[in-house]
Amino acid sequence: MTAELLKLAGSIVAILFLAWLARHWQLGGDVRIRTEDEARAIADEVICGFEPVDIAIDKAGIGALMRDAKGRHLLVRRHGASWAGRLLDNHSETRLDQNFLTVGTGERTFGSVTLNLGERAQYWAAGLRHLQV
Repeated sequence: MTAELLKLAGSIVAILFLAWLARHWQLGGDVRIRTEDEARAIADEVICGFEPVDIAIDKAGIGALMRDAKGRHLLVRRHGASWAGRLLDNHSETRLDQNFLTVGTGERTFGSVTLNLGERAQYWAAGLRHLQV
């Protein structure tokens, strides 16, 4: 009985230590895009040198659409505790439903993302219909 209680206590101590370590290293948590500056930093991290001139952030902060001066469009979405992004081309799938814009890259591993862009959803949907590359 004493050995089992020691094992239980050791397990609890180990779990608390791992929780403290994860918090100390700032692992996990609620990863969201809250500002345009954060979106710019994420864009540069995903595609080195991508400098957006127009940014639309999902109202929940789970993703964003960005356009640079060259007319390239970047779709960014949350991927676990970090971010994934793809440059969009004319093969991208776009569906508008009021304030929600669903964008897919055609890449199964990336999937599609539904963004709540509010009134700007129509503007971005129109822009994605005219992609060249």
